[in-house]
Amino acid sequence: MRAGLIIIGVVLLAAGIWVTVGNGSYKKTDTVAKLGPAQITATHDKAIPQWVGIAGIVIGGVLAVGGFLSKR
Repeated sequence: MRAGLIIIGVVLLAAGIWVTVGNGSYKKTDTVAKLGPAQITATHDKAIPQWVGIAGIVIGGVLAVGGFLSKR
């Protein structure tokens, strides 16, 4: 369990830093127009909010420190 906490904490910490630096994004597809069976769609790149990265850093840090300080 201790090693699991450390690994998960470090992964969350790294992902949080990656998102906070500004590299995290996802694609969102919207339907612009639809006429019968034909439709026009647009795909946009959306940035992951910075607060998600900060939360990942905090939670990952807490889990990693908890894993290191665990007595079992």
